[in-house]
Amino acid sequence: MTGAAFFDLDRTLLPHASGSIYSKYLEAEGLTTGATKVPGAHLMVSIYDLLGETRINMQIAQLAVKAANGWSVEATKRAAKAAVPDLLDAIPGYAKLLLEDLRAEGLKLVIASTSPVVLMQPLADALGFDDVIGTEWAHDGENFIGQTDGEFVWGPKKRDAIVAWAEANNISLAESHSYSDSYFDCPMLDVVGTAVAVNPDARLAAVAALQGWEIRNFDAPPGVLKFLGREMQDWMRPFQRAEFAPMANWSLSGLENLPETGGAILAFNHRSYFDVTAMSLVIGRSGRPCRFLGKAEMFENPVLGPIARMAGGIRVDRGTGSSEPLSKAIEALTAGEMVAIAPQGTIPRGEAFFEPELVGRPGAAQLAKDTKVPVIPVGLWGTERVWPRNKKAPSLDMRNRPDVMVRVGEPVDLKYRSVAADTKRIMAAISALLPDEANTKRTPTPEELAKTYPAGYKVGEAAPGHPASTKGLSK
Repeated sequence: MTGAAFFDLDRTLLPHASGSIYSKYLEAEGLTTGATKVPGAHLMVSIYDLLGETRINMQIAQLAVKAANGWSVEATKRAAKAAVPDLLDAIPGYAKLLLEDLRAEGLKLVIASTSPVVLMQPLADALGFDDVIGTEWAHDGENFIGQTDGEFVWGPKKRDAIVAWAEANNISLAESHSYSDSYFDCPMLDVVGTAVAVNPDARLAAVAALQGWEIRNFDAPPGVLKFLGREMQDWMRPFQRAEFAPMANWSLSGLENLPETGGAILAFNHRSYFDVTAMSLVIGRSGRPCRFLGKAEMFENPVLGPIARMAGGIRVDRGTGSSEPLSKAIEALTAGEMVAIAPQGTIPRGEAFFEPELVGRPGAAQLAKDTKVPVIPVGLWGTERVWPRNKKAPSLDMRNRPDVMVRVGEPVDLKYRSVAADTKRIMAAISALLPDEANTKRTPTPEELAKTYPAGYKVGEAAPGHPASTKGLSK
């Protein structure tokens, strides 16, 4: 026996109610005009999107079968098929990736929803699902007759339908998964081996916490939780403004080059711990979440670690050779998200900090080659004046605020033939965004060199765990 994955539709596989999409095409077929419109349909959809399933809106949903009395079966099927492109566009990227993973594991894919099967079937076919469990509308061959053919598949009735389907198809429920947003789907979630609460309403979130069920959202990476439909980055966006980082005089430009949708790599040069603040302002202006690749030390920090994880940060354990960070970044990019990465890997130390030519590691170029998403270069300058590496905290001297420049460039023209060559193209694009002084060779003073090493570094010895040259430092 094998298992199956049962997906609720509205607010689970789709982020919102499907009714608003279906109604447009049903109306185009002339099925929902005048007296045939479902009473309170628009209000029902709005309440459902906000609160999820309630006994009241599910009672209204049962009226749909009565309102469909006299609808042409063929016209309804045409409307359902016409709605598929809009429905596919609405499915979040991480849901699509999960479907691929479950299919690769050999699980059957089944939509299990209260919605009418006649509407869901074309979407299920387009997604490659194996079957659909839902409410059947009775018809006389040509028209629907305003009655259900069997049960209204909701709550315990949905669980019963899943159990019956599993028995008929030789499916092990112990090896199966269920995904739903609704407290009323607890019977469906409880009957399988792996239950996942997706975008859960308040009561399901509480039950999931007590039962130890995974909680996730399909428009964000696993581990990123939401409150009232918004993740932490969304709540923090009003504060990602220069006014809330007054320790610098900010100059931001090129923000129109940030893509509004789709996967993208933000590649920036690394000069200071304050780069995180600079990039936060850029990301805040994009209006989108962004996933950061960060060093393991940040994730182990008792304060920054939980914040980084809740923001969807991607942990990088340098020196282990693990491919997991790149794999997670590829997932995020494939799901249509932005990923920020410093190709240099770390802040250069010593004389390397002052070299005009930026040297990058291959990660950003490899990600671009694997996903074909655009690489957006971001040039940072002056962040080290706010927070040099030899200080444990940024300067808070508001009377002498350093100038910090952030410039976003146009997508880098990559060739995807050689990762090494594309890495050079990315670093050259970043360099082109920096001021002339960044591209001028000069000899740094001992004081300037000292600022490029970690706090506590003593002149004449290598920084801990880093065989950087100390040439140029006074003895």
